Parts: sequence; structure tokens; C-alpha cells
Amino acid sequence: MKAYPTPHINATPDDFAKTVLMPGDPLRSKFIAENFLEGAKLINNVRGIHGYTGTYRGERVSVMASGMGMPSIGIYSYELYNFFGVENIMRIGSAGGISEQVKMRDIIIGMGACTTSNYAVQFGLEGTYAPIASYKMLKCAVEECEKLGAHYAVGNLLSSDIFYNANPAAREKWTRMGVLGVEMEAAALYMNAAYAGKGALAICTVSDHLLTGEATTALERQNSFTEMMEVALNTAIRL
Repeated sequence: MKAYPTPHINATPDDFAKTVLMPGDPLRSKFIAENFLEGAKLINNVRGIHGYTGTYRGERVSVMASGMGMPSIGIYSYELYNFFGVENIMRIGSAGGISEQVKMRDIIIGMGACTTSNYAVQFGLEGTYAPIASYKMLKCAVEECEKLGAHYAVGNLLSSDIFYNANPAAREKWTRMGVLGVEMEAAALYMNAAYAGKGALAICTVSDHLLTGEATTALERQNSFTEMMEVALNTAIRL
């Protein structure tokens, strides 16, 4: 049965490539389409969530924003996987560094995604689910980082429901457990991918560092994380 367009995506399955890059910010989606894709066509703009499809090095690639937080990426990734025939989604976003292993503007490739969310409750599991990335996608991303000479680390992300945490000591416990950075989307993406039998990966640039107090501006996060974008695009065309 036809399940599209949805309330959130006004497109058809033919509009999307099999791999979708998914930044949180709609303007980052627009930036990638305008600066990296050839023949980019706007395929969705419901609620200002820009989605584009074009070609990169001759291969078809889509990029569409997810908005902020697990509920938002949960909706968009679910629909893309289950209604629009997308096989792989790559989150390309920002993360706050919480480990001495990463520095400002380093790339974190999320092998796993811890979370403070109850997102997994819906699956009725009798235990704690460990959301992990697609190994194929992760391996390709690491290889592309090596080719570009990018500074990167592979490890655990924390997908948090809370941006302004009332408990100032919360971060220290995650750092103690080896988590590299905190963001707000990867765990839901990884769980949706697992449930749909599809591929997912989160690649995040360290935009601010909770140990040093360093931070980038909103405009820098939107337009200057081009190394991460290249890694993601070069990975996408290999899948």
C-alpha cells in the first residue's frame, strides 16, 4: 500500500537516493546541496526541512535535515527507511566533546550510541538495548578519514534528551565510561535502522568542548564542517 507522501515528507521513493545524509540543521542540508552536489533538486520542504537529491562524483546522493532531538530524527528516519525505500542514513552533525581523546573540530565516528532516552521502550525488549552503527558504513568512513588525513576518533556517543542539564555532574560519569561526545540523535537513528534492517552511521564534528569551554558559532557549525561532509559523501558513494 502506498504510504507516501507522509505528513512530514512530500516526496516519492523515486525522489530519494538509497543513501541519505542527514544533518540536524536544514541550512546545513542546503549548504551541502549547493556546494557539493551536482544538479541538486529540492525534493522536500515540509516544515522547512530541506531535502535534496543530486549527484556526487557521478553517484546519486540525497541530503535531508532531521531537526533536533531523537523524536525528530525518529520520525524522519522511520519514514525514509519504511516508506521511501532508503537503505542507509548517515547523521552528519555536531557533538560536544567530553573526552580528552578528542579536540575541537575532530570527527567522532559513532560506533555506538548510549542514551538517556526511553526510545527503546517501544520495542518491548526485556533488557537494555545497545544501539550500534553499521560496520560497513563505519569501516568506509574510517578509510575516508584516513585518505583525507582528518583527525578522528571512533567510539561511543551519548544521545541525550537534555541540552541544559540541571545536574552538572552528569557529564563526568559518561566521560569516566569512555564516551567521546554528546549529541541528541544517533541512538534513535541506530534503533530505527536495526528495526528496519537498514544501515546507519553518525559522524559528528566536535563543535564545542565541555572540558575546555571552547565553542564554535552557529554559522561555523552550519558552513565550516566541510571535512566531515566530504567524509560522509565519499562514504555514501561506496555503499
